[in-house]
Amino acid sequence: MVKLIGVLLIVFGLAALAVGGFSYTKREKVLDIGPLQATTEKHETVPLSPILGVTAVVAGIALVVVGAKQRA
Repeated sequence: MVKLIGVLLIVFGLAALAVGGFSYTKREKVLDIGPLQATTEKHETVPLSPILGVTAVVAGIALVVVGAKQRA
C-alpha cells in the first residue's frame, strides 16, 4: 500500500512538473431579464509550483524505498 501511494506521488509530481498547472472554464450569468439571458465564459488557470512537483517526487521515492524495506 505504501509503495502504491509512493508511485502515485511520483506520477503526480512528474505530471505537475511537465504541465505546470491546469486550466478550467467558468461560466457566469451576466444578464437575466425574463427570457433574455447572457452568460460569459472566463478561462481560469491554476499554476502548480515546481517546488510542489519536486516535493511530490521526492516523497514518492521515499515511500517506495520505505515500502520496499518493509517487505524485506
